[in-house]
Amino acid sequence: MNANKRKKVMIALDYDPTAQKVAEVGYSLAKSMEAEIILLHVISDPVYYSSLEYSPIMGFTGYVDTLQHTNLGSLKEATLHYLEKTRNHLADETIKIVVKEGILSETILETAKELKVDIIVMGSHSRKWLENIIMGSATEKVLNNTTTPLFIVPTKQNK
Repeated sequence: MNANKRKKVMIALDYDPTAQKVAEVGYSLAKSMEAEIILLHVISDPVYYSSLEYSPIMGFTGYVDTLQHTNLGSLKEATLHYLEKTRNHLADETIKIVVKEGILSETILETAKELKVDIIVMGSHSRKWLENIIMGSATEKVLNNTTTPLFIVPTKQNK
């Protein structure tokens, strides 16, 4: 890795309430490296966003939104607004925002390669054990298929 080249950290966010923690930890990591920061959200299934599982969304303290969008255009708009709120929460206008469509893990890997990122930051919810057994988690799929270092932020809520 060229020491003179500015490093890039890509923070992949979903709409889970724990996204705030993932963004803050990823941001701290990137700032400690003096790296360029990219916030990424992948729209993988527009119908999923209209389900009760994603509504209401509480990603950042004081920011509650409801995504009842099945129209891809309005979903992209809402996603951009969400990432802009995240950037504002982190108080850093230099953060780049990227919204992509596709299969979650594959799109994260493709975007990391396309943007030549040095580290991918993701959260691991560790709570849908049956879904993970059947399909595998996106974080696990990225971990098993990446050549880019992956920084996993555990977000499981202790009870």
